[in-house]
Amino acid sequence: MRFAYRFSGLLGTVYRRGNLSFTRDGNSLLSPVGNRVSLFDLKNNKCETFPLATRLNIVCVGLSPDGTLAILIDEEGAALLVSLIGKCVIHQFYFHKPVHSVKFSPDGKKFVITKDNLAYLYHAPGKKREFNAFVLDKTYYGPYDETTCIDWTDDSKCFAVGSKDMSTWVFGAERWANLIYYSLGGHKDVIVACFFEENSLDLYTISQDAALCVWQCDTELDGLKPMPPKDAAKEEDAGENDEELLEEPKGEEIHGKANPSEQETRNKVKYSRVAKYFFNKEGDFNNLTAAAYHKKTHLLVTGFASGIFHLHELPDFNLIHSLSISDQRIASISINCTGDWIAFGCSGLGQLLVWEWQSESYVLKQQGHFNSMVSLAYSPDGQYIVTGGEDGKVKVWNTSSSFCFVTFTEHTSGVTAVTFTSTGYVVLSASLDGTVRAFDLHRYRNFRTFTSPRPSQFSCLAVDSSGEIVSAGSQDSFEIFIWSMQSGRLLDVLAGHEGPISSLSFNPMKCLLASASWDKTVKLWDMLDSWRTKETLIMNSDVLVVAFRPDGKELAVAALNGQITFWDHENAVQTGSIEGRHDLQMGRKELDKITAKQAAKGKSFTTLCYSADGQSILAGGLSKFVCIYNVKEQILMKKFEISCNHSLDAMEEYLDRRKMTEFGSLALIDEGGGGDEGVAIPLPGVKRGDMSYRHFKPEIRVTCVRFSPTGRSWAATTTEGLLIYSLDSGLIFDPFELDIDVTPNNIHKTLRQKEYTMAIIMAFKLNEKKLIQEVLEAVPSSEVDVICSSLPDLYVEKLLEFLASAFEISCHLEFYLIWAHKLLMLHGQKLKTRSVKLLPVIQFLQKSIQRHFENVSKLCEWNIYNIKYALAISEQRGVKRLAEEPSVDEEELDSDSDCLMQEVHKDKLSS
Repeated sequence: MRFAYRFSGLLGTVYRRGNLSFTRDGNSLLSPVGNRVSLFDLKNNKCETFPLATRLNIVCVGLSPDGTLAILIDEEGAALLVSLIGKCVIHQFYFHKPVHSVKFSPDGKKFVITKDNLAYLYHAPGKKREFNAFVLDKTYYGPYDETTCIDWTDDSKCFAVGSKDMSTWVFGAERWANLIYYSLGGHKDVIVACFFEENSLDLYTISQDAALCVWQCDTELDGLKPMPPKDAAKEEDAGENDEELLEEPKGEEIHGKANPSEQETRNKVKYSRVAKYFFNKEGDFNNLTAAAYHKKTHLLVTGFASGIFHLHELPDFNLIHSLSISDQRIASISINCTGDWIAFGCSGLGQLLVWEWQSESYVLKQQGHFNSMVSLAYSPDGQYIVTGGEDGKVKVWNTSSSFCFVTFTEHTSGVTAVTFTSTGYVVLSASLDGTVRAFDLHRYRNFRTFTSPRPSQFSCLAVDSSGEIVSAGSQDSFEIFIWSMQSGRLLDVLAGHEGPISSLSFNPMKCLLASASWDKTVKLWDMLDSWRTKETLIMNSDVLVVAFRPDGKELAVAALNGQITFWDHENAVQTGSIEGRHDLQMGRKELDKITAKQAAKGKSFTTLCYSADGQSILAGGLSKFVCIYNVKEQILMKKFEISCNHSLDAMEEYLDRRKMTEFGSLALIDEGGGGDEGVAIPLPGVKRGDMSYRHFKPEIRVTCVRFSPTGRSWAATTTEGLLIYSLDSGLIFDPFELDIDVTPNNIHKTLRQKEYTMAIIMAFKLNEKKLIQEVLEAVPSSEVDVICSSLPDLYVEKLLEFLASAFEISCHLEFYLIWAHKLLMLHGQKLKTRSVKLLPVIQFLQKSIQRHFENVSKLCEWNIYNIKYALAISEQRGVKRLAEEPSVDEEELDSDSDCLMQEVHKDKLSS
């Protein structure tokens, strides 16, 4: 098995904090998710997470006007310059202090960042190669408190900066003779946003106490005069002399004054306040938290801490409508270029909403799990993933689009385990509320609820291969409950364990149930023999998880001592073991009193999963690493670091001595007044960090890992969210039985000679995907039958795997279906003998075909409806004409019907 797995997607979390940004075309939305960035394609209904990450959580994102570059800045001021085309990091820069906001100028030549009480103007990185992409141009002084927001004029001549000291400053990007700086007051609270009017210096300022000030300027943008060269040269020389004394270059410095003298303001730009409006006249709204303005349509959108947003038309301040979209504060708002779609981010619940205000409908409505995800399961065809969280929700995600399409909220406590039945249309979930629920994915409803005679907290769940028997383990009564899916009745209660049940697993091939417990035993229960204990396996430590190999011939067990042991359950013989404690490589928490090495002695794997072919095993636990072991050789094959986000706890391997004082760690100091979100409620016994502190860090951990049945990807539920790793074959040259004559030129030569079978074999030997596709598509469809019959068995499997991947991207659907049909018809019996080995390939093929089938069937149903509708209209018209004109011929009716059908067909094609 190749271990070329690469990070391919982040599900389960759609927004954390930071500002949302629409792309240039207005069809896609960039959302910061922790220390990563996700791009939501709203037109094609897809989501993609970039394969890059910052060291800490991202707090602000700046998007260039041409849509090719983005600047991502984290909590400590470390910035990444990212190419949105190549989805890679171009440059790294450190601003030394936390940055509040960043914004490119409309011409794309400069950008401004705000940190502390200063604004810094940088030359924007151009399209040519540069040694230093971040060159400081000017430093602007003026506000007395932290700066909060930025806005540029349309011609990039000036920009405005809002501050926590209730003032707004207008600065010139160049030194204009009549505008270098200007200070605006008029507010009684922190400035949340400031916006210039279109092609004007007129300004709107909005404060946290829900007040809007309208400022009119006595000068047009064209009226800004360049500074005479002599004065500019003098000031530049003064700036250079100052810079020699400084350690860090600050560029040209511009010092603003809040109360300049009359002489300084003579012949300069002047602002006057023409209006002041208040949003909360009725007094039923609280703090204003976010705002956005669309200059062309004069549309102002404001969000409040209560989850309400308002739409106003400026400058008259006419309310268009207001709506409550959440019960948490709206943290960020963005409007796309056309002004039709408005994006809202709510960091408290992790919500992301895109609202079309004219039709008053949602374009996108996504929300992750409020608390940590605990478990996950793949559907049998690998198309869907179901997740369960501590918030009591069960969510089903589409792996191709990365969107959640249904959420079940029936559980009243945390979900501990989820699974699919073998059909893939039923989802089962176990919860601490004492119920196991079955959900129907056809009608999206909870159609079965399984309960125990006495209330029990269920910690684990398993369903047999037929989908008829459901079992759940209790963590308080130490019993296993067995139910019938058909009737919903309790069939049996299995007692025998002397500790909480930690894990259950059904043998895929036999009627056998394995149960693990903290009493240091694994029991095997025979379903056909009245659920009697067939075997009891004694371990050296508390057992945390058990898993059967896909062929059912081997059992893997992970214990509290960090060991993974493998058992031949038929003979109750241990066949091997892996000492995995040191591979976990535990991180050190900020408040730990012992070293990470000592702490690792008490750590172990809490989740296991075999790969689809059964040759490898995936293991994860309370660590930032997920390990893949080879079962036969019992060695570590690869270790995946699932996160580099230092905003989470237990990421550091060694203690940072800079954070240690003579009184202890700096992390013990409870700083600040709680921030905008207020002081968190203290809850005893939480696993996500001590919430009694105003600033707490969730601990990095992997709660569940699962391989896709197709073998092409695996997923892990972590503190970061649901991470998916996929096979990335495009970056690897992996030839198969290659010899000296197998070259692209020889393959093309063989193809021209119409020796199709030989050309296909040679292409598979070279194993270049594009070349294989070229050879297959050059084969006439009439020759497919002959080639499939003459193809060696070894290449049949490779061709099936290629067809499965080709279905995902190719538009030649019928052509590849002919290949798949002929291969399975001619080689079906031989493939059946190797069904266990070939199962991942067949499931991958089934997933690809099933997706196309669903898409085409929806289109066909819609077309049938349209045709019936058109025929009904034509018949109705015919009846009317017959009633009005008895002499009308039947031929004319037929021609009218045909014309109408053609019109409907044209409309359908155009849509």
